[in-house]
Amino acid sequence: MAFHPYLFFGGNCREAFTRYQEVFGGELSLVTSADMPADEQMPGAPADAIMHAALMIDGELLMGSDDPTAESFTVQGMQVSASLGTAEEAARVFEALAEGGVITAPLGPTSWAAAFGMCIDRFGTPWMVGTDGPPDAA
Repeated sequence: MAFHPYLFFGGNCREAFTRYQEVFGGELSLVTSADMPADEQMPGAPADAIMHAALMIDGELLMGSDDPTAESFTVQGMQVSASLGTAEEAARVFEALAEGGVITAPLGPTSWAAAFGMCIDRFGTPWMVGTDGPPDAA
């Protein structure tokens, strides 16, 4: 079994996933409304709306799409967690995700990790960024 985050956007999924690919690397696949068979297109969706985004990063999958029925979303009760191998890599990712967004917990050492912080990126996605393993392992 596997669990994969699926993020919804109010029209800026392409921009968000392009940024996530810049931050994390990986292979990005985007399917627009125009790419879908006519009988599977969402009514009212613009031709360039993203119906499915998939970013494959080292065997992990982050997915999302635009929802043409809403202009924006407020995510509540969850965060996307990114675990990095070193404090330096966690700092790079955290700074990139926090750019233009809001830092809700500054990145720093904790009792469980060499680095941990939380932010909401400029697309509205809440993130937890940290290092793998105990503080002395990173």
